[in-house]
Formats: sequence, C-alpha cells, structure tokens
Amino acid sequence: MGVDECEYGLVVPQQLRALCAAIPSWLEDAGNKLTAHFRYLLQGLWNDLISLHQRVRELDVDIETLAKQNKVTRHLQQFRGVGPMAATVLVANVGDAKHYCNSLQMAAALGLTPRQHSSGNKYRLLGISNRGDGYLRTLLIHDARAVVSQAKNKDNRLSRWVTDLATRKQPNVAAVALANKTARIAYAMLRNETDYDPNFAST
Repeated sequence: MGVDECEYGLVVPQQLRALCAAIPSWLEDAGNKLTAHFRYLLQGLWNDLISLHQRVRELDVDIETLAKQNKVTRHLQQFRGVGPMAATVLVANVGDAKHYCNSLQMAAALGLTPRQHSSGNKYRLLGISNRGDGYLRTLLIHDARAVVSQAKNKDNRLSRWVTDLATRKQPNVAAVALANKTARIAYAMLRNETDYDPNFAST
C-alpha cells in the first residue's frame, strides 16, 4: 500500500500494523514534502486509529473478564487451544452441545473435518469443508497455530503429537488437526460439564 507514492515517495506494506508504525514518522518528518492539507488528513487518520485501537483493547479486557467469570468458559480455557475469545464464542454458539450426537458431528458442523471424495472403491480426503460458523472456526485455528508454534519447546503428549504432525505434514495442517481436536474436547466438556482431561487430548 503506497500513500500517494508517486508524489511523496512514501511506501508502506499492506498491513495495518505497518501503517500504524509509519504514520507517526511521516508526521514527524518535516523534510518529506507532505503538504499541510495532507498532514492534516494523516493526523485525522492517526487519531482515528488510536481511538479504534483503544476501543479494541477495552473490548478485549471485557471479554477476558467475562471468560474468567463464567464457569464453563473457565473450564474450556484449561485446554491450550482455547483462549478467552474462542471460549466465549463456543459457549454462545454451541451452548451445552447436547444437540450434537457426538464430538465428530460437532467438529463437522464447525467445518473442521476433511471433505471426502469417493470414486469407485477409492476414498480421498480433501481440505476442510468450511461449513458452519466461519468466525468460530477461524478463532479455533488461530489459537491452534499459537499452540503449534510453541509445541516444539514443550515435552508432553499433546505437544509431541502436534510437533510430529507439523513435521510430517506442515504447520497449517497440524493447526487444523488441533482445532478439530479442540472442538471434540470442547464437546465433551460442554456436554458433560467437566474439566479438561489431558488424557483425552492426547488420544
């Protein structure tokens, strides 16, 4: 993303974080030939970004507080693949999970199980189906990626399983597989109102 690149020569990558880092330096640089009007527009954009960032931080705190106050979301966060946001969205969208017959059905409903293609007597597993709530699926996969990136530094059954899968396949495949496992564990915890069981996570 370039900001009037031809006229001012100011270039920034297409990422919000990069833009937020660049704008203050542009405003402070008196030698970059920005017009007074353009500086005014940039300052307004920067003020909007600061306000938005502050509001997002306030909402994050609200969600974390809610996740700590609710017994079910506290239980869900015992599993490393579930953060405050995913826990609250799981409870809001899935409830007690009793409308699902089993954990596999819930994972499938969230679009976290492979699609299957059959031809004759041959079966081939494709990518995930992307069914169900895309936002919840994205949260679970996002949290799973964080677990995958840290797993190689930990020595427990779940971390060894994730690391082995990431090595044999690729990190993204391991993240989706972990998100699937997370959904199935969440099903058991929600339906039975139980704490997290590390032994179940390792199977």
